[in-house]
Amino acid sequence: MMKYRLVAATLIAILTCLTGLDAWSQNAPPPGIKRIDLLKQNISAPGREVVQVVIEFEDGATAPRHAHPGDELVFMLEGSLDYAIEGQRPTTLKVGQVLLIPQGAFHSVKNVSGGKARELATYIVETGKPLLKFAD
Repeated sequence: MMKYRLVAATLIAILTCLTGLDAWSQNAPPPGIKRIDLLKQNISAPGREVVQVVIEFEDGATAPRHAHPGDELVFMLEGSLDYAIEGQRPTTLKVGQVLLIPQGAFHSVKNVSGGKARELATYIVETGKPLLKFAD
């Protein structure tokens, strides 16, 4: 039984590498970024759920270009982050500021605060869909 599990785990790891999936696309953040899940719950809009997380960025950490299956609302808690959102001018978000990222808009985020940065991210997304999709 142990040998079967080892073979299965190895095959999954190989398939993950071959398909280009990485830890971030499987809901684990890249190095230098920590996600703290707060809430995941269905809402009154059919087929939608709310997901709320705190995301912590170490100095210089970057989240690569990605999109979400719904709108993302960002509230800055600490530091400052540069957002490059498809179809919009780049913007720097500072403590107390809010940003709306439309459904499907590819964007990247970089910590430019010279220290730690934290945001509260609230997503209104399609129920059951992966929270992240990466640009090709």
